[in-house]
Amino acid sequence: MPSAMFVAVQHDCGPMDKSAGTGPKSEETREKMKRTLLKDWKSRLSYFLQNSSSPGKPKTGKKSKQQTFTKTSLCRPSPEEAQLWSEAFDELLASKYGLAAFRAFLKSEFCEENIEFWLACEDFKKTKSPQKLSSKAKKIYTDFIEKEAPKEINIDFQTKTLIAQNIQEATSGCFTTAQKRVYSLMENNSYPRFLESEFYQDLCKKPQITTEPHAT
Repeated sequence: MPSAMFVAVQHDCGPMDKSAGTGPKSEETREKMKRTLLKDWKSRLSYFLQNSSSPGKPKTGKKSKQQTFTKTSLCRPSPEEAQLWSEAFDELLASKYGLAAFRAFLKSEFCEENIEFWLACEDFKKTKSPQKLSSKAKKIYTDFIEKEAPKEINIDFQTKTLIAQNIQEATSGCFTTAQKRVYSLMENNSYPRFLESEFYQDLCKKPQITTEPHAT
């Protein structure tokens, strides 16, 4: 049975590349690209851990269970910590390693624009300077929202139009509706597939302790 890691890209991803074919050759090329991405999974995790900023704490009003673990976030998580990620999507996002693993998984499914947009919105909401707020709003719009954007996310036309109007006088709530939609897409689609992936299942396994037989 193929690993859940290889499940075909579903509707939570951004708009499909119109130049991509649908024949057997294009499917074979797509699968080859996935295998290539998955081969260097560990390298990408290391890159994300070293270069990505910590995500903002989700506003759940309660302390994340991730805070009970004292191990450095750059180390492989314990099976117990990894298992917490399955309790709630927020638990996954609150873990630096979990976030990096999820980003790498989305990259393997060609959907990384969703988490990158969500993280950009988290950073945007923390911005205090009106000047920076305006420049960041325009960059997010150019990168993720406008038609044919390099990382265009899959949201409806009405939301895009509303954002285009809001960024003229940017406030911290410019992207709230779009961020909630993308969060919901990830939580209901990508997140369950991540939990079923071979990589995540491996993180949850406790190392087997082998004991040597006693001499008689």
